[in-house]
Amino acid sequence: MNTIETTQQTDPREVYFTSAAWVSGLIGAVRADQLDLPTPCDEFDVRTLAGHLVATVARLIAIAELGSPDSVSPFSPDHDAASFDTLVEQARAAWADDAVLDAPVIVPWGEVPGRSAVWGYARELLVHGWDLAVATGQPAQADPALIDPVAVELRALLPAESRVPGVPFGPIVEPRSEAGPLERLANFAGRSSDGWV
Repeated sequence: MNTIETTQQTDPREVYFTSAAWVSGLIGAVRADQLDLPTPCDEFDVRTLAGHLVATVARLIAIAELGSPDSVSPFSPDHDAASFDTLVEQARAAWADDAVLDAPVIVPWGEVPGRSAVWGYARELLVHGWDLAVATGQPAQADPALIDPVAVELRALLPAESRVPGVPFGPIVEPRSEAGPLERLANFAGRSSDGWV
């Protein structure tokens, strides 16, 4: 059994909810005077990035309950840790039934089993968490035990040759020699470290 098969059969919920706890801390530490700062994700400043992170949790809830995130905007006007945490608890309840992990659902990248959706949204948390951390001067490191399985999923889903216009990931960026696991994941997702670390 190869690594990607193993990951696809693994329960992703612990990775997702532990990543969410890390992101909550980042959002909670954002100062009011940082909300208009730019981030490595070009279309977002800090305010809209934090709101997008809130919205990703609401979209994951919709996937569990409705089979698709389409009823929920990818942008939320709420960008605070309390709103994020409330939704995370709702997501925990929505994904509590093991059967949801194997039910077919629709996500922005196609139809997948529920567990693949959770892996994808864990990736959102970690990559955008790096964006938020470096944009606001916070420590941009998460537990490698969270990052490694997400990196396996991303490498399988979006190899270098798939980086074409319309795919929401840029060309792979060569990481710095001193880059840690989270920065390397962000680089693989197309984020440049230049000017941020």
